[in-house]
Amino acid sequence: MIEIKHDTTAQRFTTIVDGQRAVLDYTLAADVMTITHTEVPGPIEGRGIAAELTRQALAAARERGWRVVPACSYAAAYIARHPLDAEGRKQHESDLLDEALDESFPASDPPAVGDSS
Repeated sequence: MIEIKHDTTAQRFTTIVDGQRAVLDYTLAADVMTITHTEVPGPIEGRGIAAELTRQALAAARERGWRVVPACSYAAAYIARHPLDAEGRKQHESDLLDEALDESFPASDPPAVGDSS
């Protein structure tokens, strides 16, 4: 697993992988954590890093009794795919692998089916 650091002053979760820094930024107001941004540099994409940053942010919010608002599109998609994780279920390692694959091969529009005439 990767080491995630939580800087409460900067309101940021970070990790360094292969010399590249990945981040998840948030704001905090009235016990509401708003996840505003996640960023994973191209050379380290597809390893489940954004998923792990998000999982750690959700765990921190849960520990402190904060509500979470996913303003960042990645965080919103993560929570939609893992609603139980957002509620406190420990994510299984195979789920993180699935996340890494999703990051590597984003879903595309489904193929058209049937006659278009």
